[in-house]
Amino acid sequence: MKKITDILGLKEKESAAVAEKLNELLANYQVFYQNLRGFHWNIKGDRFFVLHAKYEELYNDAVMKIDEIAERILTVGGKPLHTFEDYLKVSSIQPAKDKSDAESTMSVTLDNVAALIKLEREVLPLAEAADDEGTLALISDYISQKEKLVWMLTSFMK
Repeated sequence: MKKITDILGLKEKESAAVAEKLNELLANYQVFYQNLRGFHWNIKGDRFFVLHAKYEELYNDAVMKIDEIAERILTVGGKPLHTFEDYLKVSSIQPAKDKSDAESTMSVTLDNVAALIKLEREVLPLAEAADDEGTLALISDYISQKEKLVWMLTSFMK
């Protein structure tokens, strides 16, 4: 049976690099997701209602992206990481502990989003080298969504 990369017309070696970088992105998304859950549960103060709802919206979006990234890793011939032990080894985003006010949770969220954008931009040239239009389209969409999110969150915090 042919390899999936052959069937899809992807370059095998370059696709392996895409899968590796996507696994790094997956690990970071998992920690980001858990940070958002914690913020949703623990937010306090006069912005509670707005941020409680916003963090729920963000973690629901993150869980969707986590699934899409894992499936993309499989599509390009890789194997997605799936343990928290692996996620914590690979992720540059760190778990945020004991954050419950608007300023600190929003600051961590913006830092996490910036880290995700950086990683997503690192995926693009790898996907291009693999002739991987699917990953390019997926990640380009993620970047434009996050750029808008950064604008909205920074506007909210002024």
